[in-house]
Amino acid sequence: MPNPRLAARYAKSLIDLSMEKGQLENVFADMQWLQAITKSNRDFVSFLRSPIIKADKKIKIIDAIVAGKISDLTLGFTRLLINKGREANFPEIISSFISQYKSHKNIQTVKLTTATPISDVAKDAIVAQVKKSGGFENIELETAIDDKLIGGFVLQAGDKLIDASVAYDLKAIARQFENNDFIYRIR
Repeated sequence: MPNPRLAARYAKSLIDLSMEKGQLENVFADMQWLQAITKSNRDFVSFLRSPIIKADKKIKIIDAIVAGKISDLTLGFTRLLINKGREANFPEIISSFISQYKSHKNIQTVKLTTATPISDVAKDAIVAQVKKSGGFENIELETAIDDKLIGGFVLQAGDKLIDASVAYDLKAIARQFENNDFIYRIR
């Protein structure tokens, strides 16, 4: 069961510890790597959440998977989670850590969805415009392609959404035809 408060507390403690040790960037890289694993491998998440597998076996398997790929601080934190019985919340803790890191570093994530791939020059222009209009210092651009947009783009920055797609315009025109006052006046 999701527990965002627990995830936030563990993530905050890991951020504080990694800042104290001067390893914040290393732990952030580890968390991004671990998040990629949890998102791409459903079996790994099921393994973490399994109540049948004992904690010592989980530690041995985790050690075999991450040997030499993550820092000792992250490995120790992972072992602590398993020993405390919190490994089922590990994917949530990873996500919470990444979002708290971005908040700490004032990094704003902006998602750009287009109908076709766009050039790096266009991406840089969009990032510059978002920085200027939104007042953000650091922007992380996530791009996605959705051919259902037909053309144009959808830009999401935080809770703001700009839909400049052809599909949105076509839906707006369809709504206008549904509410055509001229047809109702004739009848």
